[in-house]
Amino acid sequence: MANVEARSANQLAEARTDLATTRTLMAADRTLMAWTRTALSMISFGFTIYKVLEGFREAGVHLAHPHSPRTIGLFLIGMGTVSMVMGTIEYWLMIMAMREHQFVSPYRPTFFVALVMAFCGSFLFLSIIVRLL
Repeated sequence: MANVEARSANQLAEARTDLATTRTLMAADRTLMAWTRTALSMISFGFTIYKVLEGFREAGVHLAHPHSPRTIGLFLIGMGTVSMVMGTIEYWLMIMAMREHQFVSPYRPTFFVALVMAFCGSFLFLSIIVRLL
C-alpha cells in the first residue's frame, strides 16, 4: 500500500479555499470575456455599418437620412464601448472583493484585453465624431 500522509483539517480547508478562489477567479475571467465579445461585436458592427453607409453616400446613393451612417455607427460603437467599460468595472470590483479574503492579482490578461478594447472603442467613437476615419 502507498504511504499516504494524513492531512489536518486546517490543511484540507486551505486547499479547498484555494480551489474555490481559483474557480471564482476563472468565472470572473469568463464573464469579462463575455463582455469583451459583446462589446467587440457591437463596436465592429457599428464601424462596419458606418463605413458601408458612408461609402454608399459618397458614391452618390441617396440616403433617406444623410446623417444615418454616422448616427448608427456612433450608437453601436458607443454602446459597445459603454458595455466594455461596465464589464471592466464589474471585473475590477469582483477582484477587489476577492482580495479581501485572499491575495489575487488584478493584472490578468483578460483585464488588459478589456482595457485595450475600451480604449479602441473610445478612439473609434471620437474619430467618427471628428471624422478622422
